[in-house]
Amino acid sequence: MTGSGTRSWWGWGTVEDAVRGAELRDLVDRASALLPGADLTDHPPPDVPSLGLPPPRIVPPDSLAALCSSDPTDRAAHTHGRAFRDVVRNLLGDLRHPPDLVVRPTVEGEIVDVLDWCARVHVAVIPFGGGTSVVGGVEPRLDGDFSGAVSLDLVALEGVREIDRTSRAARIGAGTLGPALEDELRPSGLTLRHFPQSFEFSTLGGWLATRSGGHFATGYTHIDDLVESMRVVTPAGTCESRRLPGSGAGPSPDRLFLGSEGVLGVVTEAWMRLHPRPRWRADASVHFTDYGAAVAATRAVAQSGLRPTNCRLLDPVEAFVHAATPSAGGVLLLAFESADHPVDAWMDRAVELCRGHGGTLPDAPRRTGSAGDERDTDAAGRWRSSFLRMPYLRDALAARSMIVETFETACTWDTFASLRAAVHDAANDAMRRAGATGVIACRFSHVYPDGPAPYFGIYAAGRWGSTVAQWDDIKAAVSEAILAAGGTITHHHAIGRDHRPWYDRQRPEPFAAVLRAAKSALDPAGILNPGVLIGPVASAPDGPTSS
Repeated sequence: MTGSGTRSWWGWGTVEDAVRGAELRDLVDRASALLPGADLTDHPPPDVPSLGLPPPRIVPPDSLAALCSSDPTDRAAHTHGRAFRDVVRNLLGDLRHPPDLVVRPTVEGEIVDVLDWCARVHVAVIPFGGGTSVVGGVEPRLDGDFSGAVSLDLVALEGVREIDRTSRAARIGAGTLGPALEDELRPSGLTLRHFPQSFEFSTLGGWLATRSGGHFATGYTHIDDLVESMRVVTPAGTCESRRLPGSGAGPSPDRLFLGSEGVLGVVTEAWMRLHPRPRWRADASVHFTDYGAAVAATRAVAQSGLRPTNCRLLDPVEAFVHAATPSAGGVLLLAFESADHPVDAWMDRAVELCRGHGGTLPDAPRRTGSAGDERDTDAAGRWRSSFLRMPYLRDALAARSMIVETFETACTWDTFASLRAAVHDAANDAMRRAGATGVIACRFSHVYPDGPAPYFGIYAAGRWGSTVAQWDDIKAAVSEAILAAGGTITHHHAIGRDHRPWYDRQRPEPFAAVLRAAKSALDPAGILNPGVLIGPVASAPDGPTSS
């Protein structure tokens, strides 16, 4: 349960917030208009008892039994993450590798005991925060001779435990969900200011383990930049770094565990850098008639030193699908905010740069000196509302044979045009081969002075029972195109099991050797999240994710 409803075992978020009624009818109508002829017959999820989950293969020691659950719904909810392929497999009742037990430690010492037990009996341990992984990072899809697998659910390690107002930092439990974290910080007037799309259902520990990227397009958007120190329990002992604003004392211990996805240890708490809550805001939507000019304007803003809060370029397809805004060249969503001073001058300069590249503003920039006065009538407001509902909309369409999924990367500005063209070609070719009629959209989720982070979306009409395989073919094709064009296999979605084939090719081999050595030293029994980042790669239960 969350504070706002009952978590869905098979899909995103809560049961109460699923798409229904007029919203569902409008969604189906838009899908029919976008892809005429698509079969949009609904396929509801199966009841958990009908799944026929195998009985647990392991029995915990008496000292840990109270922490363990073998409830079928609990196990089903911890079998997959929340990617498109996860949701569809749940809808099909395809849960071939459930965890044997869900284990919920409440204090750090219990994690130590669980790791000791699992190392002795060779049980795989899959750290689990909010379960929102979209890359197979929390799935007990294993190779090897493990006697079983447990999902180590860490949400009980929650709470803001200490606030240092002088240094603007807080010590926070790794199991703290985004909304609870911000609620506890709010009386202090401070905020972590980290808002991934999964914010409502993901945890601080998950953000750290996957090097999460927040909603803001520039500045302190990556969780890496917000870490002051971390505490991590490994099978070889506990590691805690010193609280410091910066240090040149050798390689950073925090950097070793950031992005390690639970293969080296379990994050239990962290000191995080905070910010004052913003008071002054300004936002605007800039429209373009030429996409190349829109990209050039976005680059100009990114390289200006203005550091906007939001600088999100929607291509024409993305603007139409998610902002209901027709645009020949795309829409750039701009925003600035500050806790210290009005931001009018920054917005005025950004608008001036955009106008220099042919941008126009249907509405004047909105400016406010308060936290309220949200506006959902322009492209920015409509896209913001859609952004929060996207995963729910995805689930509703996935249940109707649609292939609705995203993939993201980052590249330098000089290679973006060729990368985008290569990805479009690869996606369209793969959709044709898979027999799926669809479109591809692109937005910049983040921008840097040296390049953007393109975030692509696929919307295609699939065949029920085959949409996972169809998506896997598309995903493999676009991943090959991204790597060949010089992009990264992921900008902020982590590696998990699904990105392993491309990650193994992207990373330098000497670094891979160092990572293997660290794994051997910290997890000598090899029980932590096997197959993620290093070690044998387990294929997907319905076939390989790449070919």
